[in-house]
Amino acid sequence: MTGMEKHLLLRDLDVPNIRELAVYMANDGYAAWKKAVTSMKGEEVVAAVKDSGLRGRGGAGFPAGLKWSFIPKDVFPKYVVVNGDESEPGTFKDHALCATTRTRS
Repeated sequence: MTGMEKHLLLRDLDVPNIRELAVYMANDGYAAWKKAVTSMKGEEVVAAVKDSGLRGRGGAGFPAGLKWSFIPKDVFPKYVVVNGDESEPGTFKDHALCATTRTRS
């Protein structure tokens, strides 16, 4: 890094044993998730994601908060679908971000 760059997504990558749950949680792992599920309403979570400017990692970079706002509020159950496809040539980014557990479809 040049000093001007700042890791956000993988900022704790250099913490020893960060892949262990206890170490991750000791470094504030899941803190935002805990806040979202224990003290925020769904609309507040969507608003926070919209305000953050978080975008998808695909080529279109679609705003995540906007996408989340399309979810019907009165339809249950809801599902989260993660696309960890690595079909782009020379790409290996998703392995650092997604669990390696595979399920049959």
